[in-house]
Amino acid sequence: MVSNPGLEGVVVAETNISLVDGLNGKLVYRGHWAKDLAIRHTFEEVAHLLWYGFLPNHSKLHELAQSFKKYRFLDADTKQLLHQLPKELDIMSAVRTAISSLGHRYDAWPPTEEDALKLTAMVPTVIAYHYRRQKGWNVIEPHPELDHISNYLYMLNGEVPGEALVKALSAYFILTMEHGMNASTFSARVVLSTQSDMVSAICAAIGAMKGPLHGGAPSEVVNMLNEIGSKERAETWIRNHLENGHRLMGFGHRVYKTRDPRAEALKEVIRKMDAKDPWLDLASYVEDLAIKLLEEYKPGRRLYTNVEFYAAAVMRAISLPMELFTPTFTASRMVGWTAHVIEQGQNNRIFRPQSAYVGLMPDESMG
Repeated sequence: MVSNPGLEGVVVAETNISLVDGLNGKLVYRGHWAKDLAIRHTFEEVAHLLWYGFLPNHSKLHELAQSFKKYRFLDADTKQLLHQLPKELDIMSAVRTAISSLGHRYDAWPPTEEDALKLTAMVPTVIAYHYRRQKGWNVIEPHPELDHISNYLYMLNGEVPGEALVKALSAYFILTMEHGMNASTFSARVVLSTQSDMVSAICAAIGAMKGPLHGGAPSEVVNMLNEIGSKERAETWIRNHLENGHRLMGFGHRVYKTRDPRAEALKEVIRKMDAKDPWLDLASYVEDLAIKLLEEYKPGRRLYTNVEFYAAAVMRAISLPMELFTPTFTASRMVGWTAHVIEQGQNNRIFRPQSAYVGLMPDESMG
């Protein structure tokens, strides 16, 4: 047997949902460039594309939008459960607990698009509910008229957000809602392959996303840029960091060996927001300088900014605190997870890989 730690390079499923081409820097959602979808379409439209396989017409989009508005409201039992959770419990654990409590409602086999929509619609509400409780603030009920992204910001801050902020966060949600067979998506498909339910599969995905190697990178980018502080300090800071053997957060990617198309799309959206924002200006300067210095210190490695770098810029631009970075990533990835769960159920085969035993053997003469 050949051992592939981390399943590096091992194909475990065929999918119609997305193509992640790391060598050429391409990301495709069901025949559409993800970058174009992020710039020209809404969250609801792209969710429909991933779940149903095609972009919705006006009638279908209206129907989907109304469903999101309906299912974002939490029932009394879920609210009571969240109210009983310790305030110090991290938001990811609160989301996982709330979803887990709904297992008896979403146990259909195979899982359905309607269940995917219901779970995706409620997650931002759960995040906002627990976050505001942690802060000692009054909980804000969902807005009955706002779209999915606008409503999320409204529930967090209590104010209807401006169009530029919604566009930036919508682009982030679209570009991060799906990304092939990553750790959390694989976790969801493994659980579903046992003919378990969608809720169990999504709880497994949330557990994987909770790990800092998967869902925590944008926070480290913010910390890095805050430490750099100004353009004048940037080159000295980066050189010291690289010479001491440290990794530059937000640069390089496990899959992409060229420019991350998601980072390129977010960069384009952000530049249309506010070119005078000093923090965004610093981020752009650090990007250009860091790429130049990385080529100097690590020639031939082709290290460019990844989606986490500009995700951090988006989060900072919309004044989202760092404790909401990974939960917000989770709210976006709900679409991809549920799409993969549905696909797994349509042509299911239980995952059963093997391991290579490298331990001691008993003395055969004693057998």
